[in-house]
Amino acid sequence: MTIARTICLGFIAVISVGTILLMMPFAVETGNWGSFITALFTSTSAVCVTGLIVVDTGTYFSFWGELIILCLIQIGGLGYMTTSTFLILLIGKKFDFRQKIAISESFDRPFLQGSRNLVISIFVTTFILEIIATIVLYSIFSQDYGWKQGLWLAIFHSVSAWNNAGFSLFPDSLIQYQSSIPINIVITALIILGGIGYQVIIEVFLWFLDFFKQKVHPHYEFSLNFKVVTRTTLILLILGTVGFFITELHNNNTLAELPFKDKIITAWFQSVTTRTAGFNSIDIGAMTKAGLFITIGLMFIGASPSGTGGGIKTTTLSILYNSTKAVLRGQEQVVMHKREVPVSLILKAMAVVFGSGVTVVCITFFISLLHSDFEFQSIFFEVVSAFATVGLSTGITSSLSVLAKLAIVFTMYLGRVGVLLFMAAIVGDPQPSRIEYPEENLLVG
Repeated sequence: MTIARTICLGFIAVISVGTILLMMPFAVETGNWGSFITALFTSTSAVCVTGLIVVDTGTYFSFWGELIILCLIQIGGLGYMTTSTFLILLIGKKFDFRQKIAISESFDRPFLQGSRNLVISIFVTTFILEIIATIVLYSIFSQDYGWKQGLWLAIFHSVSAWNNAGFSLFPDSLIQYQSSIPINIVITALIILGGIGYQVIIEVFLWFLDFFKQKVHPHYEFSLNFKVVTRTTLILLILGTVGFFITELHNNNTLAELPFKDKIITAWFQSVTTRTAGFNSIDIGAMTKAGLFITIGLMFIGASPSGTGGGIKTTTLSILYNSTKAVLRGQEQVVMHKREVPVSLILKAMAVVFGSGVTVVCITFFISLLHSDFEFQSIFFEVVSAFATVGLSTGITSSLSVLAKLAIVFTMYLGRVGVLLFMAAIVGDPQPSRIEYPEENLLVG
């Protein structure tokens, strides 16, 4: 039982428990036993913080069903190993070496020192930001739905947004609030902070502590991960906003009929949520083909390491971009922010992109065989959304066959645990080799 297998099987266990609970009569609004496929799909989507649905969450499930989904989202967003480790700490057990290794694998960060404090910091950060967002959202939802329902809507959407899940209790997601500045600010802030990674948030927090204690050095250095993640995220957010504004500006079904202010707000919201959140303030199925193409690209890139989002990650994109730039300049080292990137990281980035691309192509091909009546772009969009754990859809999810839904379930699971981690769980720990082979050139490109 390797660490990779422990993490993969842990997610399967949580999904299985969630499936059983969501099938129960008390979880369904009608009081009858729920469909197995619906429960499995919803449980996987919640644990993998995706947001794809085959039924309307707010009407199909009862309050208890919605509460179960909320718990699954929180567990999935924090990660199986992080949640289980926190529970172990709560009951007073010791934090052993194996769990430190598992946390290291979960966050893709080679640390062992301070793992206990890191887990506690993650939970404290999560709950503080979710509570603050809930208070703000409650002030708006309570005016429209009363204090009781407004409180539940605020809690649900706060947790869903922070974990980049995209589940909404409204039939049209957040389209009815597309012009609400407070809703747009709170939801997008939660999405960005949740997807940017705990390591970045903790670094900012430590910087503020040093600043107020007047211990900040004039040449204070953030980590390379911080610099790459924040810079890449900012660039993608700006490019996404501009891209959606241009492609949807004259589309009567999305931005054309909105005032200029609302056009900017909506374009910004879509740029943020496309990166793995799954909420939408416009009809995705009514977008232009160019807009859908931009969405697919942003979804595939996704969020950042140690965050609650999916995709190939911003750091992977940045490493490949700088590797390409190094080749064009005739350099043998890849340098980012005056730091040389190890060859092992470059190989890992290439493996992530290759494995992700192969997965998306294979699943798209499989579903295309099952549904020749659907447009290819819609199928491709659905698969990328599932793999990147985004949750946006052009509207074909509920119309998929059982086999196609199972394929999407597998894709969501694979996107959440990671292609490399999943393959490591199957193959086992790599065996080091002392054999070295002679080098030989071949033609490339």
